[in-house]
Amino acid sequence: MGDKKQHTRPKRLFINDVDRYSSMHIAEFLSTSRVGEEDSEEDEAEAAGEAAFQIVGTVSPSSKDADGDFLLEKYSSSTRDELLERLLQCDVVVYNISESATQQQVEEVTWAITALSAEMENFKTRKMFILVSSVMTWAMSKPQNLEESDVLLTEEQFRRRRPHPDFRKHYNVEKVVLELARGKKSKLVGYVVASGLQYGKGENLFNYFFKESWLMQCAKVPLFGKGTNHIPMIHVNDLAGVIQNIVEHKPKSRYILAVDDSKNTLEDIVKVISATLGSGKINKLPQQEAIAMKAFQPGELEYLNINLSLDAFIIKDSFSLHWTSEAGMVENMQSIVEEYKDTRQLLPIRICLVGPPAVGKTTIAEKLCSHYKIHHIRIKEVIEENITRLKEIVNGSDPEMFSEEVVTAAQKQLEQINKSMEMDQGRLSDHLVLDILKEKLNSKPCRNQGFVLDGFPKSYEQARLIFSDEGTENQDLMPPKPLYNKEITPEHVFVLNATDDFLTKRAHGLQQSIAEKMRYTQEEFVPRLTRYRELSAAEETVSDYFDELEIYLEHIEVTTDDLLYTVVMPKIFKIVGVPKNYGPSPEELEEEDRKRDAERKQKVTEEAAARKRRNQAALAEMAAQYEEWQRNLSELERQEHELLEAHSLPLRNYLMKYVMPPLSDAMLDCSKIKPEEPVEFLAEHLLRSNNDT
Repeated sequence: MGDKKQHTRPKRLFINDVDRYSSMHIAEFLSTSRVGEEDSEEDEAEAAGEAAFQIVGTVSPSSKDADGDFLLEKYSSSTRDELLERLLQCDVVVYNISESATQQQVEEVTWAITALSAEMENFKTRKMFILVSSVMTWAMSKPQNLEESDVLLTEEQFRRRRPHPDFRKHYNVEKVVLELARGKKSKLVGYVVASGLQYGKGENLFNYFFKESWLMQCAKVPLFGKGTNHIPMIHVNDLAGVIQNIVEHKPKSRYILAVDDSKNTLEDIVKVISATLGSGKINKLPQQEAIAMKAFQPGELEYLNINLSLDAFIIKDSFSLHWTSEAGMVENMQSIVEEYKDTRQLLPIRICLVGPPAVGKTTIAEKLCSHYKIHHIRIKEVIEENITRLKEIVNGSDPEMFSEEVVTAAQKQLEQINKSMEMDQGRLSDHLVLDILKEKLNSKPCRNQGFVLDGFPKSYEQARLIFSDEGTENQDLMPPKPLYNKEITPEHVFVLNATDDFLTKRAHGLQQSIAEKMRYTQEEFVPRLTRYRELSAAEETVSDYFDELEIYLEHIEVTTDDLLYTVVMPKIFKIVGVPKNYGPSPEELEEEDRKRDAERKQKVTEEAAARKRRNQAALAEMAAQYEEWQRNLSELERQEHELLEAHSLPLRNYLMKYVMPPLSDAMLDCSKIKPEEPVEFLAEHLLRSNNDT
């Protein structure tokens, strides 16, 4: 008891890559562990609420995950000296290479073991190193007696294990960790956990099969290869429980297999996933198709090709695991599917649109289905789809797909539909319509993704017959509110309102062909609108039914003839919330990036072209202005020249008559006489000549 109390403080536990599927869920599980969970009730009560671990770990620099509250500290881009300092602060170091391991990760694990061993003498307390490896290091192992092919391999035979060629580096790291166990006084104890293929939570390796089944975009879920190989597996929470037990119980065996009790083949697994989430059918394809379809990477296929039957007796005999899935995935598929939906928030969105004809229910429903990736439910189309499906079953388009019982039932249902339509001039009786609609709402696509009910139900009675949970109703005990089937009842009900005048103008404004197709002609529209107003004014309305279920209606006024519904749609989006569906696939994201890049380049090109056009226009304008300025300048110079010419003519005549003759005479005399002062001579000569004149 005293020994237990020495360790009541939370152990500091390091785990690498806590932004990846396996390490993230292990860290999250261990963060919720409490001291004494595996001990007696008395000890548990004594230490109630005290955390067993403080979780720290590494994340990749670009990580957007691992932001949960379960991490005390997270490290990215640490140098080895910084990382070693943090490892030395921990009581337990967990290195998880079970999903895959790059050469860099293997080198880091080896370095961590070596570095911690070198510091061992300075440890104040004993530390534990746990390597979470993979059963792929057993992939090529054979029973000791080859004739006994059904014999299960156990931990006792771990020295005879033979790794898959691509997992030899895992095998070598396992050997390095096991060497730490030598010496009873060692302050660093090493354990190896050979983990089965992990499943649970949001899934990782098996996510492709879950996603394909959930989306139901293909009639059959692809299975690559024969699928007859037995796959050793473990729920990721149970793997975390194994690590918790190692820390708490410190088992003598240093090599531990972590697998559940299942002995299922890959085909068993895919079939039950498809049956629980999808159509229940599988389509066997060659393995190379997995690469061509980008369903799996080559390394992932190596995991799925493993064929091993293992028995983990240590975790059964020595550990006190609170199993999440001891019997395996196949036996616990229903709870695993619920866990999968909850982890990935794949929750159906169920919407009902109510309103008068021509208010825009169908257009709004199409926009909602496109935004939320859910199914558009229109009564006429649902009936046509059901009749087509029944005919395909009866006519035997694919005999292997349907049993004799299914064909007989389809034949009977088709006969009922045909008889009802013959008796009522092509119209189907209400009870058959409601049966077909309920079958559609209970279909896997609608239960998985959700739906938009377009203009139906129209009355209180129809709503009650569709959504009430008649199987659990008790007439003697009146519940506070009617019991209803929560799996198919809408969560959001929107009532679209508009005035009769607005609706009539909108219907009359349509082209004749469109109006006939939508039954909005004068002869049909007015009776339909009148019928809707009568049902809305009835003693019990469809709105009353939803009010009784405490599903409160949202009333939205449609007042403008806006075909894009730019006012209405944001209101509905805000009320319903964000999509709860799969986001875009990598291919779709790549295509979106390509489109955005193309749009960006086109925008840049258009802006450059616009700038060039603006510059060219500005240059052309400047050139025209310069040319006009030059013309104006030339014209001004010509006019000035003409003006000067006109002004200079009288002066020139005067000079030629009175100045030039005496000046010429003076110049001639000056050249003959050659006086010492020519300028004075010329001046005196001109003065005399002027006086004489």
